Amino acid sequence: MITRSPANVQIATDLASSPASQPASPAWQRQLAEVIRDPAELCRRLGLDDDALPGARDGHALFEVRVPEAYLSRIRPGDPGDPLLRQVLPLGAEADTVNGFVADPLEEADHTPRRGLIHKYAGRVLLIASPACAINCRYCFRRHFPYQENSPSRAQWQETLDYLHGDPSIHEVILSGGDPLAASDRQLAWLVARLEEIPHLKRLRIHTRLPVVIPARIDEALLGWLGGTRLQKVVVLHANHAQEIDDAVVAACARLKAAGVTLLNQSVLLRGVNDSVEALAALSERLFEAEVLPYYLHVLDPVSGAAHFDVPDEEARALVTALRDHLPGFLMPRLVREVPGEASKTPL
Repeated sequence: MITRSPANVQIATDLASSPASQPASPAWQRQLAEVIRDPAELCRRLGLDDDALPGARDGHALFEVRVPEAYLSRIRPGDPGDPLLRQVLPLGAEADTVNGFVADPLEEADHTPRRGLIHKYAGRVLLIASPACAINCRYCFRRHFPYQENSPSRAQWQETLDYLHGDPSIHEVILSGGDPLAASDRQLAWLVARLEEIPHLKRLRIHTRLPVVIPARIDEALLGWLGGTRLQKVVVLHANHAQEIDDAVVAACARLKAAGVTLLNQSVLLRGVNDSVEALAALSERLFEAEVLPYYLHVLDPVSGAAHFDVPDEEARALVTALRDHLPGFLMPRLVREVPGEASKTPL
């Protein structure tokens, strides 16, 4: 059975709740509603051999395909080794049982004091602002996350806000998901306005892949509520390969910078995607061209279904050591692992 994506539920709800008399949906919402969801269509559009389809269907049954057209346009047709394709094409290997690879590798279920709120680290909390994603990355550490149990109603959001009001040690809120920017601007503006009312909050951090996979998401409506907040604004993008950053992504980053946003990037070290000095150096250089600073390079979180992406720690350390010979220090991402129960990311 295909795992039903909460993204489909969210998009359908947004569209159904809009009266016909209202203006048409923004371009990014239309692109979000029209993502490729069929592995056969993905293979056909990219001119892949027929032998790729059985495995793609098997992987899709575990975690469905989602690929936006804007991202598809950057994948080289006919190349099964394309680094962007490898991030989105399901494989039969996703059904393999591998020792140590589990459904909840970060043990987030143990740190959820309110619906949609994860509180693991001192001074900051993470809010699941949207269960939806524009793209289903095959290595996603939340591919098994119970989003339906962590999608707060407006009343339940108030319980979370009360929790934040009651803990003056919290200075930073991280909007995550899913992808937080898959939520409507009306919902996000409401949430950020409520966060601004909490006097001890200083920073708003948004972890998002949408500016990379659907750059049109960075429109005037988003820039309106984001640019107007009193909170310091940090957007942490997620790009793993230089090929992901085309001119539209660079333009989206420029719009965010103009709104006073600090831009960082975190990547995941992935077998067959960016596991070379050349790929990592090119990514850092391309990010800086877009005025984005490399932040973290994560080793893979051991989530079941993604073991084929794993790069051993010893190899990861060797790559980063060699990378220092190619980049200035400010373009060097920090190699880290997230270890359940630790007070912060663990450097490797």
